Amino acid sequence: MGYVGARTPRREDARLLTGKGRYVGNVRLPGMAYAVVVRSPVAHGRLLGCDAKAAWTVEGVLDVITPADAADLVLPCVSLAPGQRLLSYRVLDDTIRYAGQPIAVVVAETPAAAQDAAGLLDLELDQFPATVGAERALEADAPLLYPDWGTNLVTDFPLGDADCADFVEAAEHVVEMTFRMGRISPHPIEPRGVVAAYADDELTVHISSQAPHHVREHLADAFGLTHDQVRVISRDTGGGFGGKEHVYPDEALVCLAAMRLGRPVSWTESPGDRLSATLPARAAVHRARLALDGDGRFVALYADILGDLGAHPSNVGISPFAVSGTLLPGPYRFERVGVRVRGVVTNTTPTGSYRGFGQPECTWTRERLIDEAARRLGLDPVELRLRNMLEPDELPYPNRVYQPYDSGDYPRALRTLRDLVTPVTGVDDGRRRGIGYSCHVETTGLGPSMDLKATGIQAGGYETAVLRMEQDASVVVSSGVVAIGQGIETALAQIAADRVGVPIERVRVVLGDTAATPYSSIGSIASRSLAVGGGALVRAAARLRDKLLAIAAHRLEAAPGDLEIAEESVRVKGDPRASVPLRELATSAWRAWDLPEGVTPGLEERVSYDPSAYTFAYGAHAAAVAVDPETGAVEVERYWVVNDAGTLVNPSLVEDQIRGGVAQSIGMALTEEIVHTDEGQPLAEYFLPTTREVPDIEIVLLETPSPVTPGGMKGVGEAGTIGPPAAIGNAVAAAVPELAGRLTDVPLTPEVVWRCRYP
Repeated sequence: MGYVGARTPRREDARLLTGKGRYVGNVRLPGMAYAVVVRSPVAHGRLLGCDAKAAWTVEGVLDVITPADAADLVLPCVSLAPGQRLLSYRVLDDTIRYAGQPIAVVVAETPAAAQDAAGLLDLELDQFPATVGAERALEADAPLLYPDWGTNLVTDFPLGDADCADFVEAAEHVVEMTFRMGRISPHPIEPRGVVAAYADDELTVHISSQAPHHVREHLADAFGLTHDQVRVISRDTGGGFGGKEHVYPDEALVCLAAMRLGRPVSWTESPGDRLSATLPARAAVHRARLALDGDGRFVALYADILGDLGAHPSNVGISPFAVSGTLLPGPYRFERVGVRVRGVVTNTTPTGSYRGFGQPECTWTRERLIDEAARRLGLDPVELRLRNMLEPDELPYPNRVYQPYDSGDYPRALRTLRDLVTPVTGVDDGRRRGIGYSCHVETTGLGPSMDLKATGIQAGGYETAVLRMEQDASVVVSSGVVAIGQGIETALAQIAADRVGVPIERVRVVLGDTAATPYSSIGSIASRSLAVGGGALVRAAARLRDKLLAIAAHRLEAAPGDLEIAEESVRVKGDPRASVPLRELATSAWRAWDLPEGVTPGLEERVSYDPSAYTFAYGAHAAAVAVDPETGAVEVERYWVVNDAGTLVNPSLVEDQIRGGVAQSIGMALTEEIVHTDEGQPLAEYFLPTTREVPDIEIVLLETPSPVTPGGMKGVGEAGTIGPPAAIGNAVAAAVPELAGRLTDVPLTPEVVWRCRYP
């Protein structure tokens, strides 16, 4: 009916813009109590005692939970790296390994009483020296977080070509640089929050989550409940960006409090806790070398990736750093690519998922090396890229680090971008101006279940869609993916309406409730909701449509191939008078009236889709910047994106995802970083980009369907975040070329740029 490809308005917006959003903060249950999580003020040490006598004097206090009350409560490390020693971690631990680690929970009748009582807990702490920074963690005298290991190293493994170093050494030109990426924090509009209730041997958890089924199974296992005893509800999640894809220790503790009290307990993360409680990301050091021959052809690319895991491997462990390795080649042709991946523990908050998941980091490294090579060899950076870029007829193409690129035209994206870019002219304000480019290939559609098993991820990568036509011919879609602001409710409704042949107003989408949706092991992460969840729906819709046509063919005494669905009827092509209303067909199907032989009653299809491979979107980005050479301040004046995410179900949603991702990643490029003192204390200053830092963003969409996904979709949720740091960094290098070789660290704060000039 033409819904796929249309700029259909988001159906979610009506309730979100009128104050009817279904957020955790709106949940009110009878008898609800309130929790405050008490966090460690030190980064390394031991909790020797937690005296709650004074806390119990506060009127309304209901419970105080300390490590002794939760000694056996643990959560799993979901993604396991080769040789990883730690497979789970305690929810409350008396060994302190980061500032902000939960050490107690206070529950009271009111939020104020809980806060007052929490401040009265008498904590006896033995403080130890802290280890801060991945490179510091490997030094011989660094304090050990786990002394029985004898090291802070968690894992060390190679990827790619074992003989890559030989090709680098033999090359005519080699560019070698060390890059550092600051630790950054997801900042969704809706903070993390939980309302937990335990009654009749069932734990019901309202939570702001990207993966409610994931939360359900981990809570059930932690508390020794059967999975059917736990119901998790996550309705309108107000953004996640990777930070809400699993259950946190503090969230599990709220559930424990509800089970101990026998009444609902509510908790919301405070703004002051976010930098130390919500998992940050990036935090990596890349020592990299790009080798070229005399004609400017890429020979080899090597990177030694050192990732900071924080206090312990989290739900994703080393995975973001491994993804940096597997996507290191980008859209280019190399004879050899080699990667060494190492992860260390430090006395900082455990690192986890963040939008882009290792891909902005490897793009920063590769694209900065390419621009530096162009500068040293006197070549145009765009032409150098085009000279080495994979051509469309080379796809599908397995890159040198195991990634099977599926489809696309990478040179077309870059040429299209080059034609868009126009420099800022006519301004003489003393600042230096430059334009920078970056290109990337993005892994989307996580992923084949057996691939996840092979890489140590303790989850399946399939999605299931349940599609039902009711007796009145309305349609209900149920999926395990979750709405996190990306417009998936609208996109799934478009697919269902288009493929079944009903008006979109007749389609309802059910998401986010483990009691009402099919199982999804990992939910809405990794740019997979539409590629995998939508792929399952495409197949379910085909089955439902075929059944409708079979029933109608029996009624109309026609062949199914001679029928079409139009105007809420099934009719003979070319003869609209020979038709039967959809409502009449649906009623007959559910009542089992007049069905052809072999056709079962009802109109409901359940399809699980486990992709055969990942899908690979791609993009080219350009930034125009102005740099104040005296202060180091950088302003992004204009920004351009060309992106290909396969079949575009809703171009408006795609543009919105890209625009938001670019704005977010400008923060990574210029302002955002969690900085710790030597004692492991996170500093309070954290600067998100505002409308002043985000310029107009011009977007051009290409469309190369994926041969992998039913429907041809690829993911786009992270596309906007991958290219900006490299594009902006290359633009700064173009503006101040005398500093180019020293522009290696993000964020490029004024201080960082200034120190490049005055080291």
